[in-house]
Amino acid sequence: MIRVTKKNNSMIQRRLIPTYIFLTIVSVISVFPLYWMISAATNTSTDISRGRILPGTHFMENFKNLTSQQPLWRALGNSFLYAFVTTVVCLLICSIAGYGFEIYNDKWKDKLFSILLLAMMVPQVATMVPLFQMFSKAKLLNTTLGFILPMISTPFMIMMFRQHARSFPIDIIEAARIDGLSEVQIFFRMFMPTMKSTYAAAAVITFMNAWNSYLWPKVIMTDNQSLTMPMLIANLITGYVIDYGMLMCGVLFCSIPTMVIFFVLQKQFAEGITGAVK
Repeated sequence: MIRVTKKNNSMIQRRLIPTYIFLTIVSVISVFPLYWMISAATNTSTDISRGRILPGTHFMENFKNLTSQQPLWRALGNSFLYAFVTTVVCLLICSIAGYGFEIYNDKWKDKLFSILLLAMMVPQVATMVPLFQMFSKAKLLNTTLGFILPMISTPFMIMMFRQHARSFPIDIIEAARIDGLSEVQIFFRMFMPTMKSTYAAAAVITFMNAWNSYLWPKVIMTDNQSLTMPMLIANLITGYVIDYGMLMCGVLFCSIPTMVIFFVLQKQFAEGITGAVK
């Protein structure tokens, strides 16, 4: 019996060898761009142009050139501020909207939600000109409020919170109402703690979208004091001669925050995307 079991395990392992080989190849292909970015940040522009993929010794030189030519720390600070504020406000508004669409009964809510989903079909570029005119008249250019207003409520986030709110037990809400809790207390003290994984997934998506946003900040931020990291990277490729070492150093600094946030919240992100409730 033991011999048969060992033989079966050996056969299973042999069958899995092609799968392991395939996964290894896919993993290498997925990780290679990250490795190349880090390696390029340590090489000179000439070495990168020649196709060098091994790490070099010129990282500090590229870093000094970057900080001397571009306001790196100001751009990082602005991006952190805009992305953080956008994430907090977006999670609050979209979770309240998704919770309300699912929990409260109204004959018009489904029609309103359908109209809301139609907004996902409108290209972002089509709204740039009217938004710029509105924000210019409201004197919101080069402000944090001007950056976050178009992003604080998205149909996708509202739909995501509504879908996950369907797994929230209605019996708990009824029991809380009987105990005298208000609707606001039910939301903040019962719904939000239960949907931690959903909030984590939404936070990762919203933060990355806000951090990597380029077109809207380029339109609304006309002052160099309001520069963001994507705008800084774009400035590095506008000259006649591009220093690829300095460029990849800037790309590395732009990528690190989003990678750190994703790796820290990857478990909660996976649970939130699959609809887990804890």
